[in-house]
Amino acid sequence: MALTGIQIFKLLPQTNCKECGAPTCLAFAMNLASGKAELDACPYVSDEAREQLAEASAPPILPVQIGKGVRARTVGGETVQYRHEKTFFNPTALAGKIKSDMDDKELDQKLKVWNAFQFERVGFTLRPELVALEDANGDADAFAAKAKKIAENSEFNLILMSENLDVMKAAVEVCKFKNPLIYAATKDNFDDFSALAKENDLPLTIKADSVEGLMEMTDKLRDEGFKKIVIDSGSRDVKKAYEDQVNIRRAALKKSNRSVGYPTIVFPCEMASNLDMETLLASMFIAKYGAICVMSDFASESLFALLLERLNIFTDPQRPMTVVEDIYPIGNPDENSPVLITTNFALTYFIVSGEIEGSKVPAWLLVKDTEGLSVLTAWAAGKFAGDDVGMFVKKCGIADKVKNKELIIPGYAASITGEIEEELPDWTVTVGPREAPHLPAFLKQRQ
Repeated sequence: MALTGIQIFKLLPQTNCKECGAPTCLAFAMNLASGKAELDACPYVSDEAREQLAEASAPPILPVQIGKGVRARTVGGETVQYRHEKTFFNPTALAGKIKSDMDDKELDQKLKVWNAFQFERVGFTLRPELVALEDANGDADAFAAKAKKIAENSEFNLILMSENLDVMKAAVEVCKFKNPLIYAATKDNFDDFSALAKENDLPLTIKADSVEGLMEMTDKLRDEGFKKIVIDSGSRDVKKAYEDQVNIRRAALKKSNRSVGYPTIVFPCEMASNLDMETLLASMFIAKYGAICVMSDFASESLFALLLERLNIFTDPQRPMTVVEDIYPIGNPDENSPVLITTNFALTYFIVSGEIEGSKVPAWLLVKDTEGLSVLTAWAAGKFAGDDVGMFVKKCGIADKVKNKELIIPGYAASITGEIEEELPDWTVTVGPREAPHLPAFLKQRQ
């Protein structure tokens, strides 16, 4: 049962050291009780108190790590029903399904194609994380061989899909170093699969015919101290699967039901007859509230849309999306190419860079950190002032890349021209268009 803020406060050192970021231990205790802080933020809490507080401070949906390496993914760990209440933390992991009877050459080609699916967006590299290896015929050797190949020869992490204990044991033996997710323990094999997961310290999926059917098995594992659990309500009907996702999240968050307080796995690949429909269903489950989403295949036109949706949903709604402050070359610019500057609000950057690219005029685009504000808002807030812009131009290194020292600033910031010229006496400051769509004509006229 969750502790109140006062109960948590009594277990804290009560030094008011402020090292946790809160002004007092009482404030920290209240943040801890409401899920707005992590226990690890307190450097002085005793081991005894930490043990007592562990359950109370744990998020209502426990986090589970799947995989190792660059594509390792933590799923779960969520604390709110709706994104605007705070934020969603751990993005939905995307998996593509492969059957164990696939030819080795075909598998190599498939992994090569899938591994190439990487998209750059606002400073992030977007890509899928998982391969769901499905047991096709009960052949333990073939299943283990494919698991070994995927684990050793690709960056992808694994979901091992079989309800045959011998098949699962063979695969776990050769790829447990990659921390795969075991799928799935059911009422028929629960004892054997849970023992296998605990013995190898691997995450385990619990699958039942309903949400109610999950609770008995998850309660048993929790009582035994095992918490690396992912749950599957078993429904493959779209409406029922959607209802299950919402009900599980609501029960865990609003009713503090620890029996379903685990990340979920969903299978659009088993609910649709083609990839287009799978993509639509996957987009629904990314929003509501699948932690792992298994597709029958990855294709760029499907995957990019899902990755972009995932990026948009799993960002803090209280902070604007930004790009990294830097020099961005567009169209292979050289030392004679024009230099433009804008803010690091992601939407502003993409609009401006897109218009420059569309003009076919190679250019250097300087992006200044304005804490995610657009040009006009940043100027009004004093974050795109002339002296700051001038200092940024000096320090960013653009002077070493160009001969013609002319800086083109946004039309909405025309009033800072004089300040920039004082800061950059060797540069000419030119006021560009107010609106980005006018940039192509403006740049072409200057050629």
